[in-house]
Amino acid sequence: MGLPPFRGAVRQIILFSTAVYIALLLMLAFAPGLGQAAFAVGILQPEKVLHGSLWQLVTYPFMYADPIAFLLSLVGIYFIGSPVESQIGSQRFYGLFFGSLIVAGAVGVALSRTGVIAQGTAVGSGAAADAILMVFYLLNRGAMIMLFPIPIQVPIKWVVVGIAAIETAYLLLFHFALQFCVVLLGLGAGYLWYMLFLRRGVSINLSERLYGLRNSYYRWKRRRAAKKFQVYMRKHDRNVYFDEYGNYKPPDDKRDDERGGWVN
Repeated sequence: MGLPPFRGAVRQIILFSTAVYIALLLMLAFAPGLGQAAFAVGILQPEKVLHGSLWQLVTYPFMYADPIAFLLSLVGIYFIGSPVESQIGSQRFYGLFFGSLIVAGAVGVALSRTGVIAQGTAVGSGAAADAILMVFYLLNRGAMIMLFPIPIQVPIKWVVVGIAAIETAYLLLFHFALQFCVVLLGLGAGYLWYMLFLRRGVSINLSERLYGLRNSYYRWKRRRAAKKFQVYMRKHDRNVYFDEYGNYKPPDDKRDDERGGWVN
């Protein structure tokens, strides 16, 4: 079995993440003050997010303090993200990547305010990697994957369970640090994103609801306009009639139904 194709959204995310990481390393090496300032602006800090630095919910996945975490996150995005992108398309993959990061980061910030999660910072795209892993499992429940670099195939279900167990252990070991909380929340964010946007039945039902709301709004506008027109015509000693949908009823329309002669 060959390597997954390096293309599309996965390639762009990995290349952009690498470029930002190298740029930060160069700044820290040759202009430490500038590098530290850029790092502080980009990482996820609950207090700053709550005071208006909302961009941190999008920038923190591109900030890395540990080269090993950087490599592991991007390797996971490459190996698992490529088949997921081929199944859902590049646009939905971008939505999954950034949506899961924003959801995990926002929930982490909220939990840090309750005292459940310790104050701290969060960096890296580990939450997105977990979300992509969860979506891969939900799309391919019976799949077997090889644990890199060990040449052993394991059911994807047990990989998800193992990752969740390891990250929960780190969360407990480091006293509910925000970093490990956000990464673990990525699994939940991936499940939520799949249920809302990727599962076909739910997506169709959501679309139908949205169209229904739109049509209800248009019907309300028609009825409102019809009432205004009726008031105007009565001032000129003329009566006009509309049905319950706001459609005009011609004077010679003798049908018993409530619908008018035309429908917009």
